[in-house]
Amino acid sequence: MSLLKRITGAVALAGVLLATPAMAQNKKVVLSQAFQSMLYLPLYVAINEGFFTAQGLDPTKETAGSPTVALSAVISGSAQFSIHGPEWTAIAASKGAPVGIIANVVNGAAVWIATAPDFKFTDVKSLKGQKVVVGTMPTTSTSLFLKLLKENGMDGKTDVEMIPVAIGSEPSPFLAKQADVAVMYEPGLDQVVAKGMKVVYGFPKSYGAYAFSSVTARNDVNPDLAQRVTNGMEMAMRFMKKDPAKTVAIAQKEFPTLDPAVIESAVKRMLADGVYPDSVDISAPSLKISMDTQIALGNLASQPDYKAFVVRKYIEPAVAMK
Repeated sequence: MSLLKRITGAVALAGVLLATPAMAQNKKVVLSQAFQSMLYLPLYVAINEGFFTAQGLDPTKETAGSPTVALSAVISGSAQFSIHGPEWTAIAASKGAPVGIIANVVNGAAVWIATAPDFKFTDVKSLKGQKVVVGTMPTTSTSLFLKLLKENGMDGKTDVEMIPVAIGSEPSPFLAKQADVAVMYEPGLDQVVAKGMKVVYGFPKSYGAYAFSSVTARNDVNPDLAQRVTNGMEMAMRFMKKDPAKTVAIAQKEFPTLDPAVIESAVKRMLADGVYPDSVDISAPSLKISMDTQIALGNLASQPDYKAFVVRKYIEPAVAMK
């Protein structure tokens, strides 16, 4: 072998050796999501656009099948972070679990009421005596619906006939005309809208800022990992606001079996209604209104201590990033 070839080979090998430690520096992190859900789109954007990688992370997304299982993974240590409604974290913390929330994921009450096209809806009291398709409890959509009925002097047990179904399967019985009303999440909402159903009530606009989904971690989580995850989520949220078209494309990739047009409508609706937050920040009022729903339903005894429950030492540096 010529001297030139040996030198060239040595330089190439040195390049590989120098690059390997840099790649190895990416820290493995496991994020357990309750479900594969449109509500967790900021997480998928962070993964697909490489924002976690840019923060030196090697992320693994696991799907637990329920909020409690996702949260249990964090409590047990099999995952460092979980994504679901903050009420589950608050309930666990009230029972002594060492957990808190470190980042916003959804900041709007992402639930809507749809009706058959010929249903005459003037206000919530129009629903009295109706059959209503709802998600099986416990779920925030049905919780919000029950609270709405109560606020309007109605009882969910006597004033409407609720038809509970597995979360995500609401479109089928609704489109089959088993009921003229349904309480829905996305993308089910835009699936039925595409079939001619109409949206008559939106909880996002009714409630405003509402801590709906968040990132949970143990109180003793590695602080460096937590900051990197929070930073990655912040980058994702900024991206979603700046590039809605690419955000739609990522959602379509994550839900390949759904009609791309339905996905586009769902993402645009949630962006327009303020469901996806501008940042990872979680305000005290948005947490309070979210927890008030759980207190009203008897799921939570009292408000969590905001200063102890929301870990702002990760949120503030992420929001301050340039």
